[in-house]
Amino acid sequence: MTRPMNRPTTRRTTLPKPGRTAQPKPGRTAQPETGRAAVADARRASSPKGRASRPGGVARLAAVAAAVLAGVTACATSAPVQSAAGGRTAAGKAADKQLQWIVQASHHLPISDADAQTHIEPATLRTLGGAGGLNKSLRRIGPLSPELPPVGARGRAVGWFNGARKTTLLGTAATNASGQIAGLYFAKQPGSWSELDGEMRKQAPDVAFATAEIGKDGRCKVLHGVNADTPRPLGSAFKLYVLGALSDAVAAHRVSWNTKQPIMDAWKSLPSGVLQDKPAGTEFTLANYAEHMIAISDNTAADHLINRLGRDAVERAVPAMGNRHPQGMLPFLTTREVFALKGSDYPATAKSYLALPPAKRYGALPPLDVTPTSKLRAWQEPRDIDTIEWMASPNDMCAAFKGLRDRAAKPGQAEVGKALSMNDGGIELDPKTYRTVWFKGGSEPGVLTGNYMARTASGRTVVTSVMMSNPKAVIPGTTELNMLAFARAGFKLAEASDA
Repeated sequence: MTRPMNRPTTRRTTLPKPGRTAQPKPGRTAQPETGRAAVADARRASSPKGRASRPGGVARLAAVAAAVLAGVTACATSAPVQSAAGGRTAAGKAADKQLQWIVQASHHLPISDADAQTHIEPATLRTLGGAGGLNKSLRRIGPLSPELPPVGARGRAVGWFNGARKTTLLGTAATNASGQIAGLYFAKQPGSWSELDGEMRKQAPDVAFATAEIGKDGRCKVLHGVNADTPRPLGSAFKLYVLGALSDAVAAHRVSWNTKQPIMDAWKSLPSGVLQDKPAGTEFTLANYAEHMIAISDNTAADHLINRLGRDAVERAVPAMGNRHPQGMLPFLTTREVFALKGSDYPATAKSYLALPPAKRYGALPPLDVTPTSKLRAWQEPRDIDTIEWMASPNDMCAAFKGLRDRAAKPGQAEVGKALSMNDGGIELDPKTYRTVWFKGGSEPGVLTGNYMARTASGRTVVTSVMMSNPKAVIPGTTELNMLAFARAGFKLAEASDA
């Protein structure tokens, strides 16, 4: 639910020890996004098309790398990394080449001073401790080999790698205008449930996690959980419920997927997304809005659907999709209302709203709806993330995916699965094993969530939900890479338990 990340004044490059994740000091963050990596995805295209498997993962991973390497703290450099605009460019190829050099060099250590100076900009190399420090770090995690070929885009390269002692790591590199490495980070995928629990708790004070299997009886069986039934702020993952409400409206013949809805200025929000830039009156089908809302986390798309369907319809969908904490969704806010509460005359507006009994807060929403977007401002720190947000637990997310899976299986409901399959969230599960991968994440300052459902070739359906929040401080950008590693570990450990 945010604008593009702001570049920090200082950044660090870091290679974590196996079993540990680096914790650089937080840099400046951005306006809340409820899906911050979607900002970079949105720049790729204004109209999502079809399902993307590997390409969708690349877009998400490149966007995550952009958030980390250009927007938060994971690299140190005296020169700016390449702009995120422009998609797959020469800058992306340069970053890809440099990440491949790191991988190849991990097999032929030590790297000489001269070689390191050729490939890595001076400030970044100093942060690594020179060639000696780089060699020491690579000896800890390597030698590295690609699990899938790394891919470069927007001046970043990212990929999954196999490392020392049968570990798996998510690695990313950024380059400066000269093509030298300006940022480098590796996040280790935990190899056990206990390791995952310990590493996750290092990332934020408030965490919740569940890997669950949706059984043949339709129930979610938790394979491993940490505070699995504790509601946490969702960020843009609330959009799963909007998709469910749209599916229900189609099933009830109140609308169809092909129903056209013009862009309304009064329903426009702020990024993430692209539809806020479309002229009023531009028509899209409701299926188009759903695809934008899920694939690139378009806030304006979500708000158009909420307003078209009616807030009450979305609120009914929440318990209907198995959420056991529906009170945490009332009133079900639009993203524009959240921006008005937290980004206009804060904290006075938020305090007045929160002082009202929940049932009377509905009456406070009309003035928020007419707040001009020009008066909304970015915020850099957590603001009321446990009270002005959309709340659900990991178990609720499993139930939501189960509800969407059931809807998608019905005649005329293929658009549900299409929207959810367009972006795999960068998790890049083996398509031979996992035929279907659905994703929705979210973030704002102090909030980070990632929610995935995957169906195996054998018919097993597994959901992994990772939720991290900190009401007092921003979550470092490196945490998003670690979150991906945690989510992927959930599927891999569930896969091992079924062997």
